[in-house]
Amino acid sequence: MEVGHEYDRFRTLVKPALESKLNEFRMLGYEKITEQELWEFLIKKKWKKMKKEPHLYQIVQEILSVQVNEFMNFATVEAFMMADFDLDDEEARKELLK
Repeated sequence: MEVGHEYDRFRTLVKPALESKLNEFRMLGYEKITEQELWEFLIKKKWKKMKKEPHLYQIVQEILSVQVNEFMNFATVEAFMMADFDLDDEEARKELLK
Protein backbone atom coordinates (compact mmCIF):
# COMPACT_ATOMS: atom_id res chain seq x y z
CA MET A 1 0.00 0.00 0.00
CA GLU A 2 1.48 3.31 -1.08
CA VAL A 3 1.24 6.09 1.47
CA GLY A 4 0.60 9.56 0.07
CA HIS A 5 2.60 12.66 0.76
CA GLU A 6 1.84 14.66 3.89
CA TYR A 7 0.82 17.68 1.82
CA ASP A 8 -1.75 15.74 -0.23
CA ARG A 9 -4.36 16.87 2.31
CA PHE A 10 -3.88 20.45 1.04
CA ARG A 11 -4.32 19.64 -2.63
CA THR A 12 -7.97 20.62 -2.97
CA LEU A 13 -7.39 23.79 -0.96
CA VAL A 14 -4.50 24.93 -3.16
CA LYS A 15 -6.11 23.95 -6.46
CA PRO A 16 -6.61 27.63 -7.44
CA ALA A 17 -2.88 28.26 -6.94
CA LEU A 18 -2.02 25.21 -9.04
CA GLU A 19 -4.36 26.40 -11.80
CA SER A 20 -2.85 29.88 -11.64
CA LYS A 21 0.66 28.48 -12.02
CA LEU A 22 -0.43 26.27 -14.92
CA ASN A 23 -2.02 29.30 -16.61
CA GLU A 24 1.28 31.15 -16.22
CA PHE A 25 3.12 28.20 -17.81
CA ARG A 26 0.64 28.20 -20.69
CA MET A 27 1.17 31.92 -21.27
CA LEU A 28 4.88 31.15 -21.58
CA GLY A 29 4.19 28.46 -24.17
CA TYR A 30 4.18 25.33 -22.00
CA GLU A 31 0.64 24.10 -22.69
CA LYS A 32 1.16 20.41 -22.02
CA ILE A 33 2.14 20.52 -18.35
CA THR A 34 -0.63 18.95 -16.27
CA GLU A 35 -1.72 19.61 -12.73
CA GLN A 36 -0.58 16.11 -11.74
CA GLU A 37 2.89 16.71 -13.19
CA LEU A 38 3.17 20.00 -11.33
CA TRP A 39 2.02 18.32 -8.10
CA GLU A 40 4.59 15.53 -8.56
CA PHE A 41 7.32 18.15 -9.02
CA LEU A 42 6.28 19.90 -5.83
CA ILE A 43 6.19 16.68 -3.84
CA LYS A 44 9.45 15.26 -5.15
CA LYS A 45 11.48 18.46 -5.37
CA LYS A 46 10.09 21.40 -3.40
CA TRP A 47 8.60 19.43 -0.53
CA LYS A 48 11.20 16.71 -0.26
CA LYS A 49 11.87 17.90 3.27
CA MET A 50 8.50 18.62 4.84
CA LYS A 51 7.83 21.10 7.58
CA LYS A 52 6.20 19.67 10.69
CA GLU A 53 3.15 21.92 10.63
CA PRO A 54 3.04 23.75 7.30
CA HIS A 55 0.79 26.76 6.93
CA LEU A 56 -1.50 26.98 3.95
CA TYR A 57 -0.01 30.34 2.91
CA GLN A 58 3.47 28.77 2.79
CA ILE A 59 2.31 25.99 0.51
CA VAL A 60 0.57 28.48 -1.80
CA GLN A 61 3.69 30.66 -1.84
CA GLU A 62 5.86 27.67 -2.80
CA ILE A 63 3.47 26.76 -5.62
CA LEU A 64 3.40 30.28 -7.00
CA SER A 65 7.18 30.60 -6.79
CA VAL A 66 7.84 27.64 -9.12
CA GLN A 67 9.73 28.74 -12.21
CA VAL A 68 9.38 27.06 -15.59
CA ASN A 69 13.09 26.25 -15.76
CA GLU A 70 12.93 24.48 -12.38
CA PHE A 71 10.06 22.34 -13.55
CA MET A 72 11.60 21.58 -16.94
CA ASN A 73 14.94 20.57 -15.37
CA PHE A 74 13.07 18.21 -13.05
CA ALA A 75 10.95 16.81 -15.91
CA THR A 76 14.05 16.20 -18.03
CA VAL A 77 15.81 14.29 -15.27
CA GLU A 78 12.65 12.28 -14.56
CA ALA A 79 12.33 11.41 -18.25
CA PHE A 80 15.93 10.16 -18.38
CA MET A 81 15.42 8.12 -15.22
CA MET A 82 12.26 6.52 -16.63
CA ALA A 83 13.72 5.89 -20.08
CA ASP A 84 14.96 2.47 -20.96
CA PHE A 85 18.29 3.78 -22.17
CA ASP A 86 21.68 2.14 -22.12
CA LEU A 87 24.75 4.32 -22.72
CA ASP A 88 26.79 1.20 -23.52
CA ASP A 89 24.55 0.53 -26.53
CA GLU A 90 26.20 2.09 -29.59
CA GLU A 91 22.92 2.27 -31.56
CA ALA A 92 21.10 3.96 -28.67
CA ARG A 93 23.83 6.60 -28.38
CA LYS A 94 23.66 7.31 -32.13
CA GLU A 95 19.87 7.62 -31.90
CA LEU A 96 20.21 10.06 -29.01
CA LEU A 97 22.64 12.25 -30.94
CA LYS A 98 20.37 12.58 -33.98
